[in-house]
Amino acid sequence: MELHHLRCFCTVAEELNLTKAAQNLHMAQPPLTRKIKQLEEEMGAQLFVRQARGLSLTPAGQFFYEHSLQILEKVDTTIHATRHMVRSKRELFGIGFVPSVFYGQLPSLVRQLRQNDDAELTLSELTTVQQIQALKAGRIDIGFGRLRIDDPEIEQEVLFEEPMVAAVPAGHILEGTQPTIAELSNYPMVLFPASPRPSMADIVLGMFRRRGMKVNVVQETNELQTTLGLIASGFGITLVPEQVRRLQRDGISYVYLADTDITIPIICSRRKGEPLTPIMQETNAILEVLVENRRSGRYP
Repeated sequence: MELHHLRCFCTVAEELNLTKAAQNLHMAQPPLTRKIKQLEEEMGAQLFVRQARGLSLTPAGQFFYEHSLQILEKVDTTIHATRHMVRSKRELFGIGFVPSVFYGQLPSLVRQLRQNDDAELTLSELTTVQQIQALKAGRIDIGFGRLRIDDPEIEQEVLFEEPMVAAVPAGHILEGTQPTIAELSNYPMVLFPASPRPSMADIVLGMFRRRGMKVNVVQETNELQTTLGLIASGFGITLVPEQVRRLQRDGISYVYLADTDITIPIICSRRKGEPLTPIMQETNAILEVLVENRRSGRYP
């Protein structure tokens, strides 16, 4: 399947008329008809219903149309951004991150790097596993995650250990207390992300398992925001990094634990042996200050 097939399909889906679609695409109708037929054969699904008064999308066609638009928009945006980067002669610098690190020092890092006129920043929300893949593929240059992953092509640096706090519904019996992790194991638990694994969900489960405790997991989600929404609805409780406390949300209370050793790392991942570019040197220098501020209790 080629992008041209997607563009042809989307044009037909918008016009619902092969003649008009062919005119918009500056091509003859028979080749366009063949492309749509080839696409349907490749998909193994009928995308259009042919009627005397024109075409209509099948449910499969409507689904494919909506997602094709997203793909084409992403491609067009990437092409535009690449051309802009080339014209401006700015260095492209990609940053990957897990959502839970975006409530602490990362925004400050991004804010300072954006002042560099020689760099074009791209931000990608990725799990730690996805960050490793993106680093090896050259799609990002640095990643901020939570998992330690052994890969010969990647070097990882633990920036600091961050306390975990319990997120509980407002008015919960644990609100205003400092429970132990053993006490938390008595309550229904919501974990994230559900996939891909391994993930922070596995880190949290490991905290209980290493202490011989079982957890009643009532729901797994893929988004931090979804998890907090379920907590606010009284669905259960969860453990989150301390930085997430900065995300003020109605119906949520954050509770520090009595166990001060319940922590989770923030890990910086880079390609091993990569020459230090000016933008990476600047990133490392900013990180050094931010990490020292965090360790000494001076938040940005």
